[in-house]
Amino acid sequence: MNARSPWSEDRATAVIAANRHLRGALLPMLHALQEEFGCIDEEAIPLLARELNLSRADVHGVVSFYHEFRRSRPGRHTIKVCRAEACQSMNADGLIEHIRRRLKVDFHETTADDAFSLEPVFCLGNCALAPAVMVDETLHGRVSPARFDAITASTLATEAAR
Repeated sequence: MNARSPWSEDRATAVIAANRHLRGALLPMLHALQEEFGCIDEEAIPLLARELNLSRADVHGVVSFYHEFRRSRPGRHTIKVCRAEACQSMNADGLIEHIRRRLKVDFHETTADDAFSLEPVFCLGNCALAPAVMVDETLHGRVSPARFDAITASTLATEAAR
């Protein structure tokens, strides 16, 4: 589950300060902010620019260049679907279409109930068991549409039981 803190300028300033000493500090700062808050909040851009003596456009350019940085908070669970060749050869595209219809989202989007965010990845290292999907930190292989439905139902059931 993606437990993230709500946005706080004071906490963001502390996260930025903790990474100030690092070489090429912008990327470590961005990763730390995303880890803390689940995304790069718009309010973080001027804080980073001021701290690193960069323009807001420079910081925004880095955030928008790297696909790993989210601009909105993710759902409670993140689903990553492998798009690499081994998974494609085992009908990952068909699985992706099923997932899009089932969740009513596209890549880089979150379901209306904030339960799931859908992200593409270009290898999960599970090529022998393609197509592969990762839900939060759990890797699943040989995922069919029916198995995907069972995985997401189980994820929600486990969440409800907590």
